[in-house]
Amino acid sequence: MSIAVGVLFTVGVYLILSKSLLRIILGTSLLTHGVHMLLMTMSRLKTGAAPLLGHKAESYVDPLPQALILTSIVISFGVTSLFLVLAYKSYKKLKTDDMEALRGEEHE
Repeated sequence: MSIAVGVLFTVGVYLILSKSLLRIILGTSLLTHGVHMLLMTMSRLKTGAAPLLGHKAESYVDPLPQALILTSIVISFGVTSLFLVLAYKSYKKLKTDDMEALRGEEHE
């Protein structure tokens, strides 16, 4: 699992450092998926009862990591969709997705 997290981080950073706006968005998405897997790996898979008070209250599974991962997935989906809409609108208006052209710099 750690190798998969490392690969997702590596590919995500590589895509973020490219010149294409779509690759930057995909890199951000891969980086957030790497964070989700990292959170899941750090919280470990535990067995136990549901977190309800009762006769097994001393051996329950902590629901906090799953809640954090689910919240992070929803936030990353919203941010990715916002990035895609902004990229689409900028491509429609400027007819390019090259970051240097969007900044106004001329490349040689």
